[in-house]
Amino acid sequence: MSGALDGVKVVEFGGYAAGPFIGKYLANFGATVVHVESKTRPDGFRLQYPPFKENRIGLNRSGCFSIHNDSKYSITLNLKHPEGKKLAYRLVQWADIVIENMRPGTMARLGLDFSTLCRFNPRLVMLSTSNMGQTGPWATHPGFGSQLSSYSGFTYLVGEPNGPPQLIYGPYVDYVAVGFGGVAVLAALDYSRRTGRPVYIDLSQYETGVHFLAPAVLDYVCSGRIAQREGNRDPVAVPHGCFPCRDGEWCAISCWDDQEWERLCRALGHPEWSTDSRFRTALERKRNEAELHRLIAEWTRERHAQDVMWHLQRHGVHAARVNTMRDLFSDPQLVVRQVWQEHEHPEMGRVSYRMVSYQLDETPGGIRWGAPCLGQNNREVFIGMLGLSEQEYAELHEKGVFD
Repeated sequence: MSGALDGVKVVEFGGYAAGPFIGKYLANFGATVVHVESKTRPDGFRLQYPPFKENRIGLNRSGCFSIHNDSKYSITLNLKHPEGKKLAYRLVQWADIVIENMRPGTMARLGLDFSTLCRFNPRLVMLSTSNMGQTGPWATHPGFGSQLSSYSGFTYLVGEPNGPPQLIYGPYVDYVAVGFGGVAVLAALDYSRRTGRPVYIDLSQYETGVHFLAPAVLDYVCSGRIAQREGNRDPVAVPHGCFPCRDGEWCAISCWDDQEWERLCRALGHPEWSTDSRFRTALERKRNEAELHRLIAEWTRERHAQDVMWHLQRHGVHAARVNTMRDLFSDPQLVVRQVWQEHEHPEMGRVSYRMVSYQLDETPGGIRWGAPCLGQNNREVFIGMLGLSEQEYAELHEKGVFD
């Protein structure tokens, strides 16, 4: 089957997660995506972030780079070389979409800003995704995902009530922004094709993070309440937490009303708890939540998390095993839906790549091939796609244009 985005051509300038993962979404559904790097400044994920194959750092040994860049072409181009810039303009002429996630002002200094690129492609769709957006007093503020999580309010909400705020794992807000970016760039492409006009998208990762916390923001706007850290507790559900199980496993359990609480008591073999004066109502359970969690943990820690989950679910109680990273690769749900797809990599061997989290019925997507090595597709792109002759390519190579 053909891909939904067959024929769509994308050029990426930048690196790490927020820009390239949007390109990966497009590539998985058939778009031709060219990832632009240089030998002197490769994508930061190639060298700066583990894990690396066999714990040896190398340009083509990064698992982090791989999972963000499967199904793409990699080229190297010296954008500070006059001939390199000319080739960049030819790439833009060839493309439908340009995605960049450099610090605001960088593309302009390189002569690759939107107004300049539109002279070469008057129907261009360009998406710039950055920490704070292209305007405002903090527009040029450098940073990464963990900082954005703090700015956006996530960090303040994570942790125990009497403890300090806790950083959440990884560049969380980057991936929130990716979801917005994927939708926005496709809507812009549709508009451009219908009208023949160019579109520029200024995507602030900071603002997408704030949007993701809309319920807490709305609570402040409507009531003046500032959401606080609650650990694993919930304002409504009680009990609500993660409970220890056998062999270091954990199971999450939550009850959202008195009826579900009664079902949990029966499932645990303690129907008398539902009439215990400490636990009869949600308010009483809240007052005695620590004791309630201790009693439930006495029951769960003697059983495997998977058994706890299925037993409670059969009794109509919200419960889920807490998976580790190892568990995710054997989870039957993910296996059946082909979330993990293996492909061969020239230096790392067989690598599992993650398919994006949705599918299309008539034009399903997939991992088309593994992540490319640095500059692996130079000849294919510059000769095969842009039409350079062998002699032109050789001369430009000699001048260092592809460094």
